[in-house]
Amino acid sequence: MDEGIFISLTDDEGATFKLEVLGEVEFGEDVYGVFLPTDMDEDDPDYGFVILQVIDNGGEVEYASVDDEEKLQKVYAIYMEEVFADEEEEEEEE
Repeated sequence: MDEGIFISLTDDEGATFKLEVLGEVEFGEDVYGVFLPTDMDEDDPDYGFVILQVIDNGGEVEYASVDDEEKLQKVYAIYMEEVFADEEEEEEEE
């Protein structure tokens, strides 16, 4: 997944959400996408990172919600470590 890419997903109830792709995290044998909603106000109490499992279904990418709170926290922590590592590398290059 690349930054600056936007995807639209439709949930089981028919609601469509537009998400900005922030990155991808490998955790265990699974891959997770990290997103931010683009169709929600940043002041909304529900606004924040969306983490979905990325499933390669024969070349077609599907996304699944993650119900395990502990797994979500670990994936979030890995993503944030990567973000801070990237920022430190950029500062060193300057």
